[in-house]
Amino acid sequence: MNNSKKHIVVFEHESIRFDKGTERISEEQFNALGKYYGENGVPYFDLCYNGVRFNEHVGVIQIGNTLIEVLPKADKKLHTSEQEKKWRNILIDMLRSVDGFEIKAPSQSDLKIKPNTILDLYFEMFIKEVEYLLHSGLIKKYRKKEGNISALKGTLQFAQHLQKNLTHQERFYVDFTTYDTEHKLHFILYKTIRLLKQINTSAVLQSRLGALLLIFPEMPDIKVSSSTFDRLEFNRKTQSYKKGIEIARLILLHYHPDVSKGRNYVLALMFDMNNLWEQFIYVTLRKNNKSGISVTAQTSKYFWKPEKGYRSKIRPDILVKKDNKNFAVLDTKWKNLNGSNPSPDDLRQMYVYHEYYGAKRVALIYPGADSSKTSGTYLDPFSSEELDKECSIINFSIEDNIKQWQVKISKQFEDWLKLP
Repeated sequence: MNNSKKHIVVFEHESIRFDKGTERISEEQFNALGKYYGENGVPYFDLCYNGVRFNEHVGVIQIGNTLIEVLPKADKKLHTSEQEKKWRNILIDMLRSVDGFEIKAPSQSDLKIKPNTILDLYFEMFIKEVEYLLHSGLIKKYRKKEGNISALKGTLQFAQHLQKNLTHQERFYVDFTTYDTEHKLHFILYKTIRLLKQINTSAVLQSRLGALLLIFPEMPDIKVSSSTFDRLEFNRKTQSYKKGIEIARLILLHYHPDVSKGRNYVLALMFDMNNLWEQFIYVTLRKNNKSGISVTAQTSKYFWKPEKGYRSKIRPDILVKKDNKNFAVLDTKWKNLNGSNPSPDDLRQMYVYHEYYGAKRVALIYPGADSSKTSGTYLDPFSSEELDKECSIINFSIEDNIKQWQVKISKQFEDWLKLP
């Protein structure tokens, strides 16, 4: 392992170039990112003059031994090391709080290092999952096997037997069933361990990866694609593998090797902050629900049917029901309004939700420097008089302590609902 690691930190919507700026990538790394962008159609960044410009996707992109960390930011404060630390912790805590990071056994408290980036966090969570599986005992499966062996078992394959054993009458070419640890789940885990041993730059994790390679049974190398994981089925015996396989999928499918020189491979673990913010608000409201309401996500309704073809849907982020009736519709937006009004498109969208779902209340949810709540009333299209439909704009101030933040969000939300 080469321990010389360069760590570059940027915030979402910022750019990084090879010809200017305090933090730079090399021209060779820019070309590697350009190739990755072209071959994979990645939405994480756009190519700009001599560099790349990031968007609402955050996380880490590793190019060889250079790590580019893209952090979220919902305020206008200057880019400082304290700001980096704050937003890095917020991102990691938000990821841990949503279902995508739910770990049942082993628990997150078993992690041995304080993660410096999301990459370290995912790597160690994967290592911990494999260590747990080894400690519990790797499962075995039945599989078909064909070969030339010294004992007659299974079905004798006459054509191959005569071809291979004319001078070896003590051997039999047979087709038989064996029961061992050599199956696809272990192929995937072993491939991921070997990849992490190659690309990991943390000395603490490297020693644990070395131990895993010594203990884990050697498995054949396989090519993986999204269909490899889609075809996997989990049952009662293999359920404990699910989290490790999920992390392996994330790593293997986002790894882009440098086949020409081998130095500038690209591994990208990136998350859409709009989706993460939506999941975070949804999980928070469900977890801290004390009002007897029902909170559901992505509840679709058909609203238009063409003469030919498929019907169109509308799908609000969060639907709140009380007494089995639609009560409120929420739409989350990861951006800081900074005192500005929501966009006309967002307001029009909430009007449709108001009308189509028959909701008493609708609201746009934003992150902000301070908690606040304002409302606006929709106007009659002919008289311009105020209707009985209003749209609220709720800002949830961002807190360093994730649990306290979730409690404050839930309290502010309940105050807004004004349930009878």
